[in-house]
Amino acid sequence: MTAGKSENLKMLEPGKPPPTKKARKESRRGKVIASARSTENMEQHIWKEFPEDLFEAVMARLPIATFFRFRSVCQKWNSLLNSQSFSQHCEQVEQSLPWFYTITHENLNTGAMYDPSLKKWHHLTVPALPTRSVLLPVASAGGLVCLLDIGHTSFYVCNPLTKSFKELPARSVNVWSRVAVGMTLNRKPYGLDYKILWVGCDGEYEIFDSGKNSWTCPGIMPSNIKLPLTLNFRSQAVSVDGTLYFMRSDPDGIVSYDMVSGVWKQSIIPAPLRLNDQTLAECGGRIMLVGLLTKNAATCVCIWELQKMTLLWKEVDRMPNILCLDFYGKHVRMTCLGNKGLLMLSLRSRQMNRLVTYDLSTGKWVKVPGCVLPHGRKRQWIACGTAFYPCLTASA
Repeated sequence: MTAGKSENLKMLEPGKPPPTKKARKESRRGKVIASARSTENMEQHIWKEFPEDLFEAVMARLPIATFFRFRSVCQKWNSLLNSQSFSQHCEQVEQSLPWFYTITHENLNTGAMYDPSLKKWHHLTVPALPTRSVLLPVASAGGLVCLLDIGHTSFYVCNPLTKSFKELPARSVNVWSRVAVGMTLNRKPYGLDYKILWVGCDGEYEIFDSGKNSWTCPGIMPSNIKLPLTLNFRSQAVSVDGTLYFMRSDPDGIVSYDMVSGVWKQSIIPAPLRLNDQTLAECGGRIMLVGLLTKNAATCVCIWELQKMTLLWKEVDRMPNILCLDFYGKHVRMTCLGNKGLLMLSLRSRQMNRLVTYDLSTGKWVKVPGCVLPHGRKRQWIACGTAFYPCLTASA
């Protein structure tokens, strides 16, 4: 016999089972494991030499929710929030859609944040916030939210994402009535400071400078501004190029304050007819107005833009009819929960409670899912809120 035939006979000897073919699934699993091992070795080789500055640039461009998952990987990644270079990378990233920090009627001591890009609610608590008082979000700037207690006496600033928190010093002027509040950023070579302005109906006002950690009273309002100020407290202030704009009535118009020059101005602007629950908004430097237009039994949300030459409101958009059908025959009230490019509107009556967003740049209307607590079923009713641009490195 030849050697080849001898080998064949050995393979067919009785008492020994014939060789079986490996199952396709098992073979594939072996290839995957081998590939994973080679990939793991390759990744260790590559990531070991990955430049640190490029790593921070990549991390700064991650979605906010993804970054917080990455923070739990190791202590080094968690410490990025305190890195000056990482903060600079974050400043270079173009601001995405604003988030919304809101307070619900059922949980007045904790906030609920809405991420419009993921259409998801987040329920994060700031441990340092006082739990015995109700804090209302009244303004925001640079990823920070300004809170005012319901008694209008104490101010707080926090970053809802990182839970950085600060109680501001007591004001030098005691005002027990309601105040309107605005907030701006003050860019400096070593970082960002913020300023907060409150103004009362009798014309008193103060400015808080985070760089000095103190309140100052720059002076009194000029005589050309009619007092008392009938401020629209339903409308939050808007900030454009360092100037804060507040809505007033009697006469209808806007009062503005330049945070750099310290100059007050007043513009008399007639309000559109049959308008209710109006509030100011801002988009790309343009001053907008949003409100409920009611005629007979029909109610619609309308958007106006301020014409700089004529100082008149021009209607630029309104809610589609298919969405307005829900309001027909109902006494609807509207609250604007954020006025920075993307609006969140709370529309409610005895029979309904709707949340919608409106993008001032694209004209797109989107329904917002209901706010439900984790492990809960009951839908929360939003009481008030403000828009803020999420920033991981902003510190109160």
